[in-house]
Amino acid sequence: MSKTAEGMVLVINSGSSSIKYQLLDPDSGVVAASGMVERIGEDEGGLEHRADGDTTERREPIADHAAGLRLVFDTFAATGHDLVREGVRAVGHRVVHGGEVFYRPTLIDDDVVASISELAALAPLHNPANVAGIESARALLPEVPQVAVFDTAFFHGLPAAAKTYAIDAEVAAAHGIRKYGFHGTSHEYVSGRAAELLGRDPAELNQIVFHLGNGASASAIRGGQPVDTSMGLTPLEGLVMGTRSGDLDPGIVAHLARSAHLDIDQIDTLLNRDSGIKGLSGVNDFRELRRRIASGDEAAELAYDVYIHRLRRYLGAYLIELGGVDAITFTAGVGENSPQVRADALAGLSRFGIEVDPVANTAESRAARLISPSGAPVAVLVVPTNEELAIARAARHLVGRLG
Repeated sequence: MSKTAEGMVLVINSGSSSIKYQLLDPDSGVVAASGMVERIGEDEGGLEHRADGDTTERREPIADHAAGLRLVFDTFAATGHDLVREGVRAVGHRVVHGGEVFYRPTLIDDDVVASISELAALAPLHNPANVAGIESARALLPEVPQVAVFDTAFFHGLPAAAKTYAIDAEVAAAHGIRKYGFHGTSHEYVSGRAAELLGRDPAELNQIVFHLGNGASASAIRGGQPVDTSMGLTPLEGLVMGTRSGDLDPGIVAHLARSAHLDIDQIDTLLNRDSGIKGLSGVNDFRELRRRIASGDEAAELAYDVYIHRLRRYLGAYLIELGGVDAITFTAGVGENSPQVRADALAGLSRFGIEVDPVANTAESRAARLISPSGAPVAVLVVPTNEELAIARAARHLVGRLG
């Protein structure tokens, strides 16, 4: 077996029209290869594969996820990592929604695949794509253990008061309606890394984590266990996001149906794909938003202000819920790369022991780091998320435990 494949885990994140992947060592975190297949099902698809300092690009139609994953495996073989011939330790799959059924890493079999498919009603944009990736990988690597790691798992044990919606209890029970939370793999990984950086036991810490990317979520974590999170039944609830509205009055749905004559699918598309930063400003890329603000675009400035207002509202709520906080951590694309967002989200909070050091905050670095002043009562950190490593370690651990 090749030294590059032995003991490694292949992590697959299959989206509606894309497949992201990494081949990595779960012990060291070293990534042997990574890449992305995009525009699956469109006239012109593509693959970008990175390994050993080189990048391989392919541009061709990719009919479906099975064709996309075959292209990935062919590219691995052409660049020195023949996964079919050499094998890997395990394949770890990111699955968005586990419902009430799945709340820990799970070895995949036919029954598990069927159950994930049944949960598509709770995540219609995600779970079907996750299943497509799983089925394709199982066909290509039938002898390799495949493990599902669920975005909702970290938040499965939320306190009843936090996870329960105030609607008819029988209706909620019949349709699986509760707060599930998402980005759980990231929140768990980042809160653990924050504790490591501070040299503290997670059991001693009250933490707030902001996962700010195109999708965005916040969590309140007490003693290593989440007590609340911003996303809910679906990834639509909570913070303002790139294209998602986040929190809004539920009456808006009925109002749009009656007044704008939109059907439920049109409203779903509006709130998930055409709202948030995009709906307010016309763009959902944060870098473009900042450029528009600099040029005097009032719509872009309002979108940013609404975004920050919602962040601060959740920060305040979680400060009260936790009874005080020891660490606030920013992660994901915007959280890691926007000093302005971090500064504005925490501005004027020195009376709560929360401050940002301007020099540390604006220093260019991709490393996990502290950005609060030395000796500040509340640690403010930037911690790059690494969901792939967390998935790889969870898959390897489960496979090892099961022998």
